[in-house]
Amino acid sequence: MSSYKELLSQIEVLKQQAESQRKAEIANVVADIRAKMQEYGISVSDLGSSGRGSRSKGMTVAAKYRHPRTGETWTGRGKMPKWLQAEVNTGKRKEDFLIV
Repeated sequence: MSSYKELLSQIEVLKQQAESQRKAEIANVVADIRAKMQEYGISVSDLGSSGRGSRSKGMTVAAKYRHPRTGETWTGRGKMPKWLQAEVNTGKRKEDFLIV
C-alpha cells in the first residue's frame, strides 16, 4: 500500500499529464477547426461572435425610481428594494416614484 505522500506525488504527476494531454487535444481541435474554416471560407464574424463579451456587461443603468424623502433610487431591475416595497404595501403605486 502506498503512503499518503506517495499518493500526493502520483496525483501531482497525473495532474501534469492531464494538463499536457488537454493542451495537445485542444491544439488538435483548433487546427481542425481552422482547416474546416479555410475549406468552407468561414470567418470568425460568420460564427456570430465578435470575440468580445456582452456589450452591456459593466454598463451602469440610470435610476428609474426615487424615494422623495430619502433620495434612494432603483433602476427597476432585479428585486424591488425594501423602501419601495414598503411604500407599495401601504397602497402606493411604484409608478408614483418614477423619475421624470
